[in-house]
Amino acid sequence: MASAEFNVALREATGKGVARKLRGQGLVPAVVYGQNMEPCCISFAPKALETAIATDAGWNTLLTLHGASPIEGQVVVLKHLELHPLRRNMLSADFHAIDLNKKVSFMVPVVTLGKAVGEKEGGSLQMIRHELEVFCLPSAVPQAIEIDVTALEIGDVIHVEEVQAPAGVEIPHDVNFTVVTVIGHKADEEIDEEESVED
Repeated sequence: MASAEFNVALREATGKGVARKLRGQGLVPAVVYGQNMEPCCISFAPKALETAIATDAGWNTLLTLHGASPIEGQVVVLKHLELHPLRRNMLSADFHAIDLNKKVSFMVPVVTLGKAVGEKEGGSLQMIRHELEVFCLPSAVPQAIEIDVTALEIGDVIHVEEVQAPAGVEIPHDVNFTVVTVIGHKADEEIDEEESVED
């Protein structure tokens, strides 16, 4: 699991006015929360976060906080990042404090392996879920959930119950939803529909 050091500053004052002032100084207001701890208000430089999560793990990078005495050395992961809709600069963030010895939920990307038989026959591979929730120790978070699609024909579907998770990793779900499928070309479907109308 990727890890990085992350420098932050403690902020006692809260509110929209304080947040605007921090942004005016080039800083981002944020909150650290977790079990058995009071939420802690912090601020950080945008570049510091960009550098910290510039790993293969992205948001799942384990960040060790420095610079704020109440949470010095606390390990967190980025849970929410608000960006300006136009300028795309950081507006606020939430970090979740974690216990390295307890299993936690993470979102990881889905990656397909190989080329489906259905694609070679003219079909199209459709990713219904680009991410899956996993439940595991922070040290065991996979960079991606890999799914071999080579045997899929047109009309075939892979549901979440069929997805193989790495050792020590669970994929919790209440519904057996579709993750990947292979469909026929829309053009062919439209032609079939036109022929049906003419008939």
